Amino acid sequence: MQPRGVPMLGVLRHQTYRRLFAAQIIALLGTGLATVALALLAYEIAGSRAGLVLGTALAIKMVANVLVAPVAHAVLGHLARRTVLASLDAVRALAALLLPWVDQIWQVYLLVFVLQAASAAFTPVFQATIPDLLEDEDDYTNALALSRLAYDAERLISPALAAAALALVSVNELFLGTAVGFTASALLVVSAALPAGARQAGGLVSRTTVGVRGYVAVPRLRGLLALHFSVAAAGAMVLVNTVTAVRDDLAGSNSDVTAALAVYGTGSLLVALSLPRLLRRSPERPLMLTGSALGVGALVAVAASLPGQGAWRWPALLVAWGLLGAAGALVLTPAGRLLRRSADGSRRSALFAADYALSHGCWLVTYPLAGWLTTTWGNVWTAAVLAALAAAATTVAARLWPTGDLAAREHDHDLPPDHDHIQDAQLVAATGAWRHSHPYRLDDNHHTWPR
Repeated sequence: MQPRGVPMLGVLRHQTYRRLFAAQIIALLGTGLATVALALLAYEIAGSRAGLVLGTALAIKMVANVLVAPVAHAVLGHLARRTVLASLDAVRALAALLLPWVDQIWQVYLLVFVLQAASAAFTPVFQATIPDLLEDEDDYTNALALSRLAYDAERLISPALAAAALALVSVNELFLGTAVGFTASALLVVSAALPAGARQAGGLVSRTTVGVRGYVAVPRLRGLLALHFSVAAAGAMVLVNTVTAVRDDLAGSNSDVTAALAVYGTGSLLVALSLPRLLRRSPERPLMLTGSALGVGALVAVAASLPGQGAWRWPALLVAWGLLGAAGALVLTPAGRLLRRSADGSRRSALFAADYALSHGCWLVTYPLAGWLTTTWGNVWTAAVLAALAAAATTVAARLWPTGDLAAREHDHDLPPDHDHIQDAQLVAATGAWRHSHPYRLDDNHHTWPR
């Protein structure tokens, strides 16, 4: 066990995890550079239609996230994880290298799909590997917090890094930087000793759907899906409408837009720093529901503060954006602990793939919804509608996720009497089943969730 006084960075003493974390940071920075370069490439190809091109590219990315992750698990889940992760990094590097050579919009769409499909296959395998490496709960919690910090830091650093790079190199060379990042990530993955892939039974369709079927069978994960929708509703307000809220409603500048997004990232980062300590004092359910409710409150504050006049509206928006960032981190950072607790190693990768696809499905709904609402009704009504949706999702999550989530559950088994798993069980004479009680998770002996 990791002592309580050891800081979050103590988890980096694990050599294999340290290499994977370094690979994650490098790949994230490469992705951030690619995001900026893609926007500039779209402008070079499409001119005034660049916004439409980028919007379509983002939609393609979300569709790839939703569709590819479960299929990739079915096809690749049984293979050696080191080979899978390194190969997917190589695919991402190759796609990034090809982007500077395109001169047609459809080519941009195709390469964006390839790049995101590889990421959609990569991320769940990567996420499922970490709990297999870090068996201690505190270590794993620290790893989740570091991962959230990496995502938030990338959001803050990549634009500045891209701007500095563009002072010295061309847009095409930004894509080269992305390819170098993915290549470095692949080399770090290859240098790490990773657990083997999990064996999979059944045909392709069964293996593709097993993660989603398992996910919706677990009450805490049904609650998590509702919380994902709440976070997506709140986050879409920030990521889609910050520019119009700042520029149109508050008459701010481009630098104000950047500042608002930076405050959003900072709110998330600060919560990620404090979560390992919070999770030692409180279970996930109250923290995550609190985070979701905090997002609802922040959206209501946005709807109330945007109308009218007054210099106070700008600091009010900054506070709301910081709270929205904090709310998202409170919900999303502990999610890995729920997935880890819900299945053993043989099924965990499927659950991570399902979570990746389903959570991105929520964003696929809320992104265009936020854009359409703002275009039709303006940001005030958009914030109000998204607040209502997030509140409904929070209520659903509280109902779906039982309060006794961590308690042992009594259940029956139809197993041979000499089976290792039922050595402590009692025979039920009326049914001939073996009954015992323990904290429940999906594995080879527990295929469905008890009622």
